Formats: sequence, C-alpha cells, structure tokens
Amino acid sequence: MASPLHSWSIAFFLIGWTVSIICTSNAADYAYTSRTPTIAPRTPGVFRPSPWALAHATFYGDESASATMGGACGYGNLFNTGYGTDTAALSSTLFNNGYACGSCYQIKCVQSPGCFAGYPLTTVTATNLCPPNWAQDSNNGGWCNPPRTHFDMSKPAFMKIAQWKAGIVPVMYRRVPCVRQGGLQLAFQGNGYWLLVYVMNVGGGGDVSGMWVKGTKTGWISMSHNWGASYQAFATLSGQALSFKVTSYTTKQTLIAYNVAPSNWNVGMTYKANVNFH
Repeated sequence: MASPLHSWSIAFFLIGWTVSIICTSNAADYAYTSRTPTIAPRTPGVFRPSPWALAHATFYGDESASATMGGACGYGNLFNTGYGTDTAALSSTLFNNGYACGSCYQIKCVQSPGCFAGYPLTTVTATNLCPPNWAQDSNNGGWCNPPRTHFDMSKPAFMKIAQWKAGIVPVMYRRVPCVRQGGLQLAFQGNGYWLLVYVMNVGGGGDVSGMWVKGTKTGWISMSHNWGASYQAFATLSGQALSFKVTSYTTKQTLIAYNVAPSNWNVGMTYKANVNFH
C-alpha cells in the first residue's frame, strides 16, 4: 500500500506536468500569432495612391487659366464642369490615348531654386494632352516628346509649387484618388442614332476604360472609345430612358447607373448619376 507522502508526490508531479504542457502550448500560439499578424484585406474597387516618381513640369496660359478651357479630354469649360484651375496637360507617355483623362496627380517641386520653401504639394486633374514638339530637342523645348513624363500645368496650379519665372522645374508626382462631390456626370452629344457621351466628375481613379448604354427598349449596348473621356454608341436610342455601365481603367470596378437620362433626353444636356467610384 502506498504511503500518503508518495501519493501527494505523484499528484504534484501530474499537476506540474499539465501546467508545463499548457504554458508551452500558449507560448507556441503566441509566437505563431506574433510572427503572422492579421492584415486587413484591401477594399475591392478602392483606388490607392501610387509610389512617387520623378518628372518635370511647365505651365501654359496665364493666371486666368483661360487657355486650359476645352482640351483633348473634352471637358469644355472647366469651371462649369467642376475642375477649375487645378489642371494639367499630360505628355503622351502619361496621356495613354485619352484613358488618363480625369486622373488625379499630387505634385511637388524638387531640386530647383525655383521651388517654394517647404516644397508644398498641389493636386491636379488631367484634362488635356501636351503634344510632342519634334521641332525642338526633348531637353530644350520639346518637353512633352516621348518618352518624357511631363506635366504642362495651368499657371495657377504651377504657382502653388514654384515661382512661375522658373519656367520648368523637376517634380515628384504620384497618382492619388480623385475626390468628387456627387455622382458621375454624363454630357450628351450626337443625335437620335449616334450617342456621344463625355464622362465627367469621376471619383477614385478618375479614369474610364469601358462603357455600356441600355435603353428601355434595348439590352446593354457596348460603347466604343472615341477620344479623351468620350464614348459613343451607334444605335437608335431616342425616346428611351437611358442607363449606363461604366468601368474604371485603373481599378477595373464597374458601376451601374440606372435611369440617368429620362426618355425625353436631348443632346447638349448633362445628366447626373447617383453613383461614383472611390
């Protein structure tokens, strides 16, 4: 028969062995979780800023920015369409055959005595193309010649980062989300058999890669890229309320805007959707 002392020794041994296993298990679990932290998933369809890159910037026009109105993207009067004077024309390397229209860039002057103290940032929207000038050397006047990455900014935008007398300055830039108020805006041109739509006030990536239109009497009709920020459909759509699908060039997200235009829509009018990218 075992003595009471021997029984207590066995009991203490078993308790100590159990505690040791539990502590070791917890320590292993802690070590594992500390090595592999939980990372929140990226929100699908949300545009994120790009890394900083080096380019150069000039300006065109005067302080009124009247020379920037219109432009290759087709936004017309930039005050009426909400873009104002914080705009830039992109070299063809950035312009991407118009698919960069509406994209937003954060820019700061660097490595130049013309830069303002503190190297302030400004944000501009791409509204125009800065075409090549093959009569000038790429490093002496042909600033927008491929493969140069160049921003020809409105003068008011340029004057937020550098002295205008500097003429041309090195800059750091990055794509940033476009912050827009309200939904997409669709400006109609064409006629009852050919609909040309300029897509404006695009949030998120700011850009568009594809578009579809649907009348109350049709299925979804694919629209072809015309130029800049415009898409066209060769179809009989007069007398029908129109809905649109729009795909972002950068995020690939597709939005559906139902009944944007009423059945009595007209060319020359701009219609507002209740959806936008972020």
